[in-house]
Amino acid sequence: MEKALQALNDMEHAGIIRRYAIGGALGALFYMEPVLTYDLDVFVDLPRRPGGLVSLAPAYDYLHAKGCKEDREHIIIDGTPVQLLVPYNALIEEALAEARATVYGQTPTRVFRAEHLAAIMLQTGRPKDRARLAGFCAEATYDKECLAAILDRHGLAAAWVQWRGEG
Repeated sequence: MEKALQALNDMEHAGIIRRYAIGGALGALFYMEPVLTYDLDVFVDLPRRPGGLVSLAPAYDYLHAKGCKEDREHIIIDGTPVQLLVPYNALIEEALAEARATVYGQTPTRVFRAEHLAAIMLQTGRPKDRARLAGFCAEATYDKECLAAILDRHGLAAAWVQWRGEG
């Protein structure tokens, strides 16, 4: 995974992507015990083209030139399946903007804050995300006031109360 993060850092330095952060199940690993996951979900902020369109093509072209191959929705970087994702709503955009700097091995990277990961799991609402959220809340250290503010900002406070069984 470290080589994948180095490639992402290189793309950011080259201006192919403006910013990236780790989300999804691997993002949660920075805060809790490992869970089974297949890929590295990386949310990327891409330069806008005329008309406001974004394209992953420059990122894929860059990685293809480095010898990376595609496998369905993934690009394989040194054996790590990486899914490059564009932020698809305001919560993900905020999570990307506020991602915290960390280090994986010897490589600097960014990961979504614990509070954003919890809010995203709640918002996504898939059974596996709700199960992961339960484990996350039991194991991870997170700021409850910060999480409450995020849930309020993104219209998720009632869903949180219902999920917690308080409503």
